Amino acid sequence: MMKFSSAFLIGGTSSGSGKTTLTLGIMAALKTRGLTVQPFKCGPDFIDPSLHKMVTGVNSPNLDLRMCGSAFCRTRFNEGTAGKNVTVVEGVMGLFDGGIASSAALATELNLPVILVVDARSAAESVAAVVKGFEVYADDVEIAGVIFNRVGSIRHRELIEGAMLDACACSILGFFPRDIRFEIPDRHLGLHMGEENPLDEKQLTQLVAAVEMHLDLDKLLNISRHPATISTNTKLPPSFKGEKVRLAVARDKAFCFYYEDNFRFLEQAGAEIAFFSPLKDKSLPKRCKGIYLGGGYPELHARELSANKSMLAAVHEFGESGGFIYGECGGFMYLCEQILTISKESYTMSGIFPFTARMKPRLSRLGYRNPLIVQSCFFGEIHQDLHGHEFHYSELIDPEMSIETAYKLPSDGQEGYIHKNVLGGYIHLHFARSRNNIKTFIAKLNNSSLET
Repeated sequence: MMKFSSAFLIGGTSSGSGKTTLTLGIMAALKTRGLTVQPFKCGPDFIDPSLHKMVTGVNSPNLDLRMCGSAFCRTRFNEGTAGKNVTVVEGVMGLFDGGIASSAALATELNLPVILVVDARSAAESVAAVVKGFEVYADDVEIAGVIFNRVGSIRHRELIEGAMLDACACSILGFFPRDIRFEIPDRHLGLHMGEENPLDEKQLTQLVAAVEMHLDLDKLLNISRHPATISTNTKLPPSFKGEKVRLAVARDKAFCFYYEDNFRFLEQAGAEIAFFSPLKDKSLPKRCKGIYLGGGYPELHARELSANKSMLAAVHEFGESGGFIYGECGGFMYLCEQILTISKESYTMSGIFPFTARMKPRLSRLGYRNPLIVQSCFFGEIHQDLHGHEFHYSELIDPEMSIETAYKLPSDGQEGYIHKNVLGGYIHLHFARSRNNIKTFIAKLNNSSLET
């Protein structure tokens, strides 16, 4: 095993530059070399971390300065890199897109060199001007290396290389060819999840071979040597000691959008997580004091979810009996009366909230959210704030019904619908900056006399 530590952030000039495929290829190639690889994802995305885990076998935490705060990002980065040979952070959108939430801001915060991915398919010498612009745009961002993606020919490469040598200071790490074998299928919320194995073993082997052939990984590791830790005064809390309370967590193809660190926070607060499948299981896990329904793709599996009548009845009965249930985005849709697909097919859900979630052909809402609690709920008291992100293609029909809401948004919108001890809404919450709210939730479960 090589005795060194390298760390870098892979950023793109824009979304669609191919940085996810190249990130996966680099991670897989480094792992194939026998190196220990720790992945991270900049931003609030759920899908890329699942793809990282697919190729590394390791959870890929989200590092989001806006949603999680700088203290958490530094601490989580230090914890993840300890004892690893290589740390790879995949950026989000274009390198400088997103202000405080941008890949560039995270690279600066963590003192990481940037490996820039440039889509070269529609240009030649002009890409040198693009790279030069990225080099000089921000003094505190180090563009250490560049990878040109979707290069069409040897002549194409020669034109780019000649222009780069005259204009730019960063290292050229390679020219990656156009190759549809490595394209990951996508759908309305993004690429397919890692659990769906969008790249099979043969494709991954071919991708690793292509990375080794066309990229200089040795140079990449050398220009990204990194200190073992970065300065931080924050420590993650220790594991919970004592009797734990069971929490049923939906996890299958329909409910697969979770921030992995939220599970850590729950366990550190005293939760014992029991995973179950609303698609396949006929009953809830036994002896659970609460249910957590995360986001995902209930609309793609609405027929199967609706057909599982015993699970729908179990969730409905638990909620109506005063049981604690939290549903976000897709999980919230499952708590509604029905899901209406784009093709106008209607599927019955658990019916705790009197809404129909109607799918739209275009994005409905997207962006960071900072909800303020205005109605006491199991996450906290009035005037406490939470942090999260919203991204969905559905909308509620008749959302103005007289249902209490727990949150007020800075835009004066209302969110976080309440029915008895059930809380649901579209916002995906990350509790890095509000771990006391997780403790409040677990305390409520502990005090509940009702269990599944």
